[in-house]
Amino acid sequence: MNSHSNPSKFRQKFKRFRILIIGRANAGKTTILQRVCKTRETPVIYNSKGEKIDPTVLMASREVGPQRGLHDIENEMVFQNNPGFVFHDSRGFEAGGQPEFDKVKAFIARRSKEKHLNDRIHVIWYCIPMDEDGRSFTEAEVKFFSQCDTGSIAVIVLFTKFDALYDDEFAELICKGVSRKDAQALAAQHAKEAFADGPQLKLLYNHMDKDNADCRPLIELTAETLDNDTLKRMFVSTQRTTLELCMRYAVER
Repeated sequence: MNSHSNPSKFRQKFKRFRILIIGRANAGKTTILQRVCKTRETPVIYNSKGEKIDPTVLMASREVGPQRGLHDIENEMVFQNNPGFVFHDSRGFEAGGQPEFDKVKAFIARRSKEKHLNDRIHVIWYCIPMDEDGRSFTEAEVKFFSQCDTGSIAVIVLFTKFDALYDDEFAELICKGVSRKDAQALAAQHAKEAFADGPQLKLLYNHMDKDNADCRPLIELTAETLDNDTLKRMFVSTQRTTLELCMRYAVER
């Protein structure tokens, strides 16, 4: 029996599923990661040498001023209740500067070709908020999707705070003579239809700050996106959001 068919040997060989999460400071990235890992705890942060570092490094990168952008993309964020997921955060990339973009681009290029599967980036989650401050794409976002070659690494775009668009659609429907009752019922669907021609791998997310927020669509889309059977198995066995996905994958195998 090889390691791919023996669960215990498989976990010994492939221990960590690695995700790069990109997005603006207000995109809800940390909240999404907490929902995926089913926790409200803050992550433990390690540097590239595996040494635990002060979490204020993470906080400093959120500040406006000279500290902004100092967060190292090589740092690993791990939630203690699900250490099988390792997250890298591109904080500072949102500023749109060429040095920050080059660093992210180089990180993706190198991590896509690591010799050991555990050390590669396996998927990228790109978060773009749709609240009032985030209606237009930033220079960093335009650069990433037009100039950054992610190779075989799939990119899933998460449009967060999507419900912020509902008011716009509601107002537009009212202007067209639709009754308030009907406009209220149609606003959400119209907002979603406006994104029908966007990125193929995308999700529209609302209210991820709620305790009952459902991240199953993200988990399921990520699993479907992985075309490498070993990676798919790593991801499915690491996630704890949906037992149904584990069972379905086991049956399919």
